[in-house]
Amino acid sequence: MKRFWKKTAFFTIIALIVFSLVASSGTKNKILSQDIRNPENCILAGSLNKQKQLNQLCTSTLNHINAPTPQTTSIPIPTPNFNLTNKERFLATITDKLFTIPQPGTYEYILLRAYGAVFVNHNPEVQLPSKVVFGDEKETKDFQSTLSMGKVNGTNNCYLQKAAADALNQAKAQINIPLKSGYGDSDCTRTFATNLRFWRKYANNKTLARVQQGQETKILGTVAPPGASQHLWGLAIDLRVASEAQRQALNQNGWFRTVEYDIPHWTYIGHPLDQLDEFGFENKVIGGISYWLTPL
Repeated sequence: MKRFWKKTAFFTIIALIVFSLVASSGTKNKILSQDIRNPENCILAGSLNKQKQLNQLCTSTLNHINAPTPQTTSIPIPTPNFNLTNKERFLATITDKLFTIPQPGTYEYILLRAYGAVFVNHNPEVQLPSKVVFGDEKETKDFQSTLSMGKVNGTNNCYLQKAAADALNQAKAQINIPLKSGYGDSDCTRTFATNLRFWRKYANNKTLARVQQGQETKILGTVAPPGASQHLWGLAIDLRVASEAQRQALNQNGWFRTVEYDIPHWTYIGHPLDQLDEFGFENKVIGGISYWLTPL
C-alpha cells in the first residue's frame, strides 16, 4: 500500500511539473504576441532567444534598458595598421559605420571630409547615422527618435546624445565652459529646420550647388548644408573656449575641434588625444587654433 501511494505521489509531482512548464511556455509565447513595447515583455522575449520576433522599437527598448553605465562601458578600439596611409586607416575605421563609403568627388564625399570625424566613435552608447546627409525633416526626426539623450549641466535646454553629454559634463566639472550663444536649440542638438535656417542665413541655393560640384568648400567651416550638420546627430556643440585649460579638459573627455575654420564648434570623438593619429586624423593649426581633420 505504501508503494502504491509513493508511486501515486511521484506521478502527481511529475504531472504538476509538466503542467507548470507548459503553462509557462504558453504564457511566454502569449506575451510575444502582445504589445512588445512593454519593457518586461521585451526582456522576456530576449531571454527566449526570440530576437527575430522583436520589432525595431523593442530592440531599441532592450538596448536602452541593457545599456551599460558610463562607468562600466568598455570602448572597443580597432587595432591600427600603420602600413596604411592616413586616409586608408581612417576609411578602414569607419567602414562598419556607413552603409556605403561615398566615392571621391561626390557631394557626400565632400561632406564626409568636412564632418565625418564622428564616424570613428566606437562608444557602444553612441548612435551614428548610416549616411552623411539627411534628405529632409522626416529622416532627421526618424534618426533622432532613436537617440538616448542627456542634458548638459548648467543649461536650460541643451541636450546631446547621453554619452556625449556625460563626457562634456565631466569636462565642465573641471572648468567652466559656457555655450557659445547660451541657447540650446542652436548650440546643441538641432532640428532640420534650424539647420536649414542657419544655412539660409549664410548661404543660398547657388552656394549649395557650388558645394555639390566641389567648387566651394570654405563655407562648410561657417555653416553646414541642410541635413549635413553634426548637430543633427547630437554629437556636436558650440562653445566659448578661450583658455588652454578649457581645451585640455575637453580633449581629455573626447571632445575636439574637427571642422576647419569653425572655432566654436566641438565634436564628440570619444577617444583621447593620443589615439587620434591612429585613426589617420591630421592636426592642422590655423590662426593659433588646433583642428583635428579627416585625412580625405
